[in-house]
Amino acid sequence: MTERFDCHHCNESLYGKKYVLQEENPHCVACFEELYANTCEECGKLIGCDCKDLSYKERHWHQGCFCCSQCRGSLVDKPFAAKEDQLLCTDCYSNEYSSRCQECRKTIMPGTRKMEYKGSSWHETCFVCHRCQRPIGTQSFIPKDSENLCVPCYEQQYAPQCVQCQKPITAGGVTYREQPWHRECFVCTACRKPLSGQRFTARDDFAYCLTCFCDLYAKKCAGCTHPISGLGGTKYISFEERQWHNDCFNCKKCSLSLVGRGFLTERDDILCPDCGKDI
Repeated sequence: MTERFDCHHCNESLYGKKYVLQEENPHCVACFEELYANTCEECGKLIGCDCKDLSYKERHWHQGCFCCSQCRGSLVDKPFAAKEDQLLCTDCYSNEYSSRCQECRKTIMPGTRKMEYKGSSWHETCFVCHRCQRPIGTQSFIPKDSENLCVPCYEQQYAPQCVQCQKPITAGGVTYREQPWHRECFVCTACRKPLSGQRFTARDDFAYCLTCFCDLYAKKCAGCTHPISGLGGTKYISFEERQWHNDCFNCKKCSLSLVGRGFLTERDDILCPDCGKDI
């Protein structure tokens, strides 16, 4: 007696017929397609045994239905992108969704390296210094009037030049008499100590710290011989080409302050009227 060979589902004989094995169980074509065949996302029809089933993220298509949603070009064996359940070829995806280069206005293709700054995008080869045309890449740059400049070009073209060393000032700096200086270049003419953040004065357009200015130019007090700077509201007394600090303008004998009082002189000394009455 011949052994039976039937469809696992409908029990119809499969002798002389096409069949499909599913989990090692034979099925006739009709039963297999009814039970296991996938439905094409594009045309809505079953993907039969005689058709190639193409799948992407649990979705299925006939080979002939696997096309770009916009240009209808076949996506079989080609790169594609998905956007909101639609499949798009790389050209259509780029034209619709990819950013455009700020410089050449061409599409920046998916997968290519791009540079971004404040919402704008560039091809890596288009992101160059506006002045020297060298690629900026990941180096520091400075935007100026809608142009991107590498740091050397910006410094050469726009950064103020230090009056002392003639080199660009890239950060900080000091302005003195409407001229720019590096902090480290703005120093006392005499002792070369930095003047930035310090009290200073000038003589003949040269800046001096207070100590050097007083040592070089200030008049000396006839009483204590120390310099009288005259700066910061310092008060002093002047008489016959001699000067005194207010606190030093005292009677030579009794040390009474003579500020605002009458006084007498004896050679280089100053005396109050009482001490000088015997002169």
